[in-house]
Amino acid sequence: MSNKLNSQLLARAVDDIFAYANGETIKKGSEEIKGKKRKFTETIECQISLKNYDPQRDKRFSGTFRLPTIPRPNIKCCVLGNAAHCEQADRIGVDKMSVEDLKKLNKNKKLVKKLAKKYDFFLASDNMVKQIPRLLGPGLTKAGKFPTVLPSGDDMQEKIDEVKATIKFQMKKVMCLNVSVGNMDMEKQEVIVNVQLAANFLASLLKKNWQNINGIFIKSTMGPAQQIFF
Repeated sequence: MSNKLNSQLLARAVDDIFAYANGETIKKGSEEIKGKKRKFTETIECQISLKNYDPQRDKRFSGTFRLPTIPRPNIKCCVLGNAAHCEQADRIGVDKMSVEDLKKLNKNKKLVKKLAKKYDFFLASDNMVKQIPRLLGPGLTKAGKFPTVLPSGDDMQEKIDEVKATIKFQMKKVMCLNVSVGNMDMEKQEVIVNVQLAANFLASLLKKNWQNINGIFIKSTMGPAQQIFF
């Protein structure tokens, strides 16, 4: 599918995002806005509004796509693992829980909710996945964090990086979608490529492709939104 984003407009928007996050002054329309350097690494988000789409009648869509550069490297993972995977998690410094650890939670809703809140995503050994609902109840599913399967032969670090680099577009009842596409530690070109690929992938999921997209904005956590598609 052809890329409908104007590359100059996108490059300028990314320049402005980086400039603002570095405390420089940027122009937005006719006014000048002074940026501010934050004490944390800001994430860059892509916000998309749809048009000619009826969430009640039209088919809802869902799709995942792996970006070439991880947009949020600091999101936290916990491995729900068998003995071999728990050992591997220890070696690479990733939090882990064994079957025994999960049993200790005793399906306590509050404890499961606390666990779901503590981590951004979970991986589970392939021979344990079916036991998760029995051990924990529906808590992780309700939080939208049911574990990704970790097959026994897979490289754990590679699997973690894959999940961190994967974005998900899911149509619910609202006409706006949000997805992380980068952070301030990335190179500008890496952000540009991630934005282009994310936008193209979303367009491919829509019934009328780009004709269903009303507008696309990108912004840093604390910065103003920059429109890159009208």
